[in-house]
Formats: sequence, structure tokens, C-alpha cells
Amino acid sequence: MTVTETETTTEGGADSCAGPRQGNRRPDGADKYTISEVVALTGLTAHTLRWYERIGLMPHIDRSHTGQRRYSNRDLDWLDLVGKLRLTGMPVADMVRYAELVRAGDDTYTERFELLRQTREDVLSRIAELQGTLAVLDRKLGFYADAGRALASERTG
Repeated sequence: MTVTETETTTEGGADSCAGPRQGNRRPDGADKYTISEVVALTGLTAHTLRWYERIGLMPHIDRSHTGQRRYSNRDLDWLDLVGKLRLTGMPVADMVRYAELVRAGDDTYTERFELLRQTREDVLSRIAELQGTLAVLDRKLGFYADAGRALASERTG
């Protein structure tokens, strides 16, 4: 499987590379998007898209006869996955490493699994930390809500 290839599973036809396809996509085969269209679809900047390509996070992007980049639905799927990996806090170097492993083929499944497993552990750790932070905020909000009610009742009473 190449970097941008996705795999359909038998459970609900879900794409194993990225989340559900977003709207405004062209049918496969007619999916030649310009960089400005990809900017509009993804929210990424043209500079970011070019940088991803330059550092090896994106595979070779097809070009038109005039040299303009032409992105496919598979490229958009890959960008969706990269966006999810960014949200996990995965370092760019690890994302590039993951892309290299995918391009290297099936023999790298174990390395990819380990990289994603470690990222998952990091995400779980951050979630636990954020839940603790949320609990502190909830206690503080409760304190101020109670104090506000007490002050309001003193003023009206």
C-alpha cells in the first residue's frame, strides 16, 4: 500500500487511513484538485501543503502539463490522517517517519504499529492530564458559583 492508498474494511466500509470522507469531493477518477481547492477543502495553507511535500510527509503529487499540482481524493485522505496525527501532538519527524514506513511497504507494519501505539499512549496520558485540569476548573467554577449566589442573597436579603 502506498502512502495515500486507503483500505476499505468489511465492517461498514470504513476507510482505515482516515475518517469518513468529507463533502464536496469529486468522484474517484475525476479527482484532480488544484492547490487552492485543497486549501479550501482542508483549511491548510498552500505554504503548508508545499512544505509537507518538501519534507516527505506527502508523496509525490501529480502535476498538470503546465506543472501545477493536482491532488487526488487519496491525497485528501492522507492529509486528513496527517491532521489527526498533528492533533495527537505527534512530532513532525515521527509523521515523516510514519510516511516513509508506509511507502516502504508491508514489511514495516510492526514499526508502524509501534509508532502509533506509542502515540496512542501519549494521547491517553494527555487526556488524563486534561481530565485532572478539568476537575480543578469544575471545583473553582463551583466555588465561584456558590460565592456568587451567597453574595446575591446578601444583597437582596
